Amino acid sequence: MRRPVRHLRLAGAAATLAALAVLVAPAAPAAAHNSLASATPAADARLATPPSEITVRFLQKLNPDLTTVVLSDATRRVVPTGVPVVAGTRATVTVAEPLPDGTYTVAYRVVSTDGHPVQGSYRFTVADPAATAAAPASPPPTAAPPTAVPSSGAAGGAAARAGRDGGPGPLTVAAGVALLAGTLVGGALAAVRVRRRRRAR
Repeated sequence: MRRPVRHLRLAGAAATLAALAVLVAPAAPAAAHNSLASATPAADARLATPPSEITVRFLQKLNPDLTTVVLSDATRRVVPTGVPVVAGTRATVTVAEPLPDGTYTVAYRVVSTDGHPVQGSYRFTVADPAATAAAPASPPPTAAPPTAVPSSGAAGGAAARAGRDGGPGPLTVAAGVALLAGTLVGGALAAVRVRRRRRAR
């Protein structure tokens, strides 16, 4: 009776070891792949001052010849940076120009120890309060040009001739009176001449 019990125990132990081997086996290849551990600036960070360099750190050592770090702005324009400087698990690039306010994307590509390439990206935002405060304000509205004042020449004469409510001005009335007086005087002189001629006959 002791032998069957011993065989059952050995079979149970073997089954347990086989189950553990199945559970552990898939984790071994995954552990060989590299992945991003941290970054500076961090993912989704909001910075008050633009960074002068960008550093990405991975779980495994990096191959300098197979490490790429690219920075681009919101319009997908590649921002000039230096060549990645690799030190162990870290890769650092220097930003060649000051970054204005906006959202930026850091894209990376490295190779794991098993030769498997790993790539990814993350974003951060630059929002400098000083730059926002120094932004020029909107220009004031342009003042309307001054209304031209008529001179005392022809425009003044026309204004003098024009009466209120569109009626004749004083100069127009005076001219009419003078014309009427001249007509009456001329008529009177003509009548006097006619009488003198009749008397002379």
